[in-house]
Amino acid sequence: MSVTAVPILPVEKGTLVKLWGGIALAVLAAGGMAWAGTKPATAGGCTTKTASGLGWSVTKKGEGASPTDADVALVNYKGRLLDGKEFDAGERVPFPVAQVVPGFTEGLKLMQKGGSYKLCIPPELGYGEKETGPIPANSTLVFDVDLIDFQNMAALQAQMQQMQQLQQGGGDPHGGMPGGH
Repeated sequence: MSVTAVPILPVEKGTLVKLWGGIALAVLAAGGMAWAGTKPATAGGCTTKTASGLGWSVTKKGEGASPTDADVALVNYKGRLLDGKEFDAGERVPFPVAQVVPGFTEGLKLMQKGGSYKLCIPPELGYGEKETGPIPANSTLVFDVDLIDFQNMAALQAQMQQMQQLQQGGGDPHGGMPGGH
């Protein structure tokens, strides 16, 4: 009986150690990625939390002062649930800062004009146990918000009254013709 021998090239010293080390590294990397995927769903991509539980991240830093409860903020926004389903969006929408859900109010007051933030609003700072249209009860809300500008509500109302007077009076707040004396 004859046996055919297949020549096997010798393996360099340390190659098996490198092979098993590479396999161990791959397993650790896969485990790390799996662990990262198990972070709490309330994170929503926000990196910082306030004492109240509002999550937020700065996408683009703004400049200057921040809005207060007495202001109206002009914003672009997209709102979605944690599963990514968008429930609302708007461009150049005026929001009275103190008249939105508490988490949105708190988030607006963190921002500066020209800034873009991600806000992760837990249910207790959003709609809570109330189902609101496409938003299920106890939902965490994730908003991408651009603060275009803000203005004091009283000053804005005064401007609106002046505009109404101009329209009613034919262009001159004193009732005369525009440009006339």
